[in-house]
Amino acid sequence: MSTTATSPVQGESQPDKGRRPAVSTKPVTWKLPVTLSVLATIAFIFFGLLGPQANAKFGVSSGGDFFQLPAIDVPAFLSGMVLSLILLGLAGYALVLKAKKNVRPPSWLPAVFTVVFVVAFLIWVVGGARTPSISLAGLIAGSVTLAVPIVFGSLSGVLCERAGVVNIAIESQLLGGAFTAALVASLTHNPYLGLLAAAVAGALVSMVLALFSIKYVVNQIIVGVVLNVLVSGLTGFLFTTVMQSDPEKYNSPAELPIIDIPVLSGIPVIGPILFKQSVVGYLMYVAVIVIWVALFKTKWGLRVRAVGEHPQAADTLGINVNATRFWNVTLGGAVAGIGGSFFTLVAIDSFTKEISGGRGFIALAAMILGRWNPIGAFFAALLFGFADNLQSIVTIIGTPVPSQFMAMLPYVVTVFAVAGLVGRSRPPAADGIPYIKG
Repeated sequence: MSTTATSPVQGESQPDKGRRPAVSTKPVTWKLPVTLSVLATIAFIFFGLLGPQANAKFGVSSGGDFFQLPAIDVPAFLSGMVLSLILLGLAGYALVLKAKKNVRPPSWLPAVFTVVFVVAFLIWVVGGARTPSISLAGLIAGSVTLAVPIVFGSLSGVLCERAGVVNIAIESQLLGGAFTAALVASLTHNPYLGLLAAAVAGALVSMVLALFSIKYVVNQIIVGVVLNVLVSGLTGFLFTTVMQSDPEKYNSPAELPIIDIPVLSGIPVIGPILFKQSVVGYLMYVAVIVIWVALFKTKWGLRVRAVGEHPQAADTLGINVNATRFWNVTLGGAVAGIGGSFFTLVAIDSFTKEISGGRGFIALAAMILGRWNPIGAFFAALLFGFADNLQSIVTIIGTPVPSQFMAMLPYVVTVFAVAGLVGRSRPPAADGIPYIKG
């Protein structure tokens, strides 16, 4: 009994050893090989056999780059055939591993398959457009920009759910942060005070979630849904009665400036996304790294994960389970609030009703797709930002692919991920389960 209680917090190696036998005994299913085979076949038919005959041109550099790189001009049909054959080879390798050796494909295989599939799809879309040319640098930079609030929301979800609390209220935290940032920045004429106020607003919304779900043991999902409706109604009411009464005074926030790091911001492709951002953009990268290090490389993170996996064992060793959960939920709300400030201090210079546009729920999906890992959630959020930006570009260049189809792709991938078609996706064991001491 003592071994079970102490293993989650004494070190990461012990719980890993305890879980490995359970993973190895699980049967290897056909889900991943079959899914890859279906996608590879679709790619071969549409991207290869039925691919456009024109060339697809991708601009790499922009006018402000430190040095210029030539555009990438590729034949769409030939590239589609080669890439689809690579996809068929990867899918065939996964089938062979299952049929002959009954082993699960290595973790790199679905990742490589995804990258190759996206590249083939992009070439197919651009090659079939009326204007078969796009700026690759602009596509990537725009994708990162659109993903900023989603990244912050997904990090909020990671912090909460790693401690065992389901955070459905990310949407309300983003919305509360956006409203408060606009109001405070308008009144003080200081966007940095608005940014700080957004974090406080997100934390206050999270405290309500923590109070009812942890102290009073109310169903966490119900509390989250109620908070989303409450904050939506409250911000909508205040927008109508206060902000619209005097927009110049209450709804004209100063924008956060774009900080351009000389020379580095002029590096093609990566310069604008890493070294030409607002304070919120830079904070996004810092938050991803800091939260990952804190969760997986510190004693605090080990305790948080122990609370989310085995609260009884953590309590036995003297960790205050509910206090840990309360402060993690509060911290997650502050992070989401900062993400909400992006809407009114960076993207748009005013607040409007429902300005978050459901991105809190997208952030929740990104967290699941990223497997409750800050870095995984970051890249999953970029997928949503990429699809959002690409559907706009697709409309501009005149491709026959409907923009609605582009918008639904990330959600389809998320459904596949949650269903386990691209690997196991397991939440923390105690996620959503209230802890009552005694």
